Amino acid sequence: MPAGRHDGRPLYEHVAERLRAGILSHTLAPGSWIDEQRLCGEYGISRTPLREALKVLATEGLITMKPRRGAYVTEMSVRDVTDVYHLLSLLESDAAADVARLASPAQMAELEALHAQLEAAVDDRERFFALNEAFHLRILDIADNRWRAQVVIDLRKVMKLNRHHSLFREGRLADSLAEHRALMQALQARDATAAEALTREHFRNGLAAATVRPRQA
Repeated sequence: MPAGRHDGRPLYEHVAERLRAGILSHTLAPGSWIDEQRLCGEYGISRTPLREALKVLATEGLITMKPRRGAYVTEMSVRDVTDVYHLLSLLESDAAADVARLASPAQMAELEALHAQLEAAVDDRERFFALNEAFHLRILDIADNRWRAQVVIDLRKVMKLNRHHSLFREGRLADSLAEHRALMQALQARDATAAEALTREHFRNGLAAATVRPRQA
């Protein structure tokens, strides 16, 4: 890990970045114990930067520290997922209303271009995931409240821990695209009330999909 580190950032930030990538890709599975000794050997580092990195990830909600037991990848309960979606719904619907009122023509054109890419990615789930998040985060950027944006970014990291991502449910991807289409129309119409309501509905539907467990074969 230390080799090739030339950007001036502290080592623990690089360690946190690598761990975060492993957690969000589920290489480090939700609920799994963080084997500090193994990771120190694998990364070629001492325990100090690893433990600093774990503190960063604990602050983000990705790691849970358990007294006398160590660090674990956070595992999302149904209650956790429900709470995260509730907060995202409140914050992102508020941002959508701001965008409907305040976005410049150039900013609206950016959202339209992102939405067009989303429409074209309906048969490529991984690309759809990435564009879906990019669209939501661009709304936050345009709404221009850095505190709201930071909270949403942290919550979206935690949401990725859910084993049953809402877009995995059969039919949900097409439904999500239709909801984005309706939201885009509200934004283009500068209808803040509709943009807020449609965003809340989008998250309600996402929550319903995310908390339904797939049937066992």
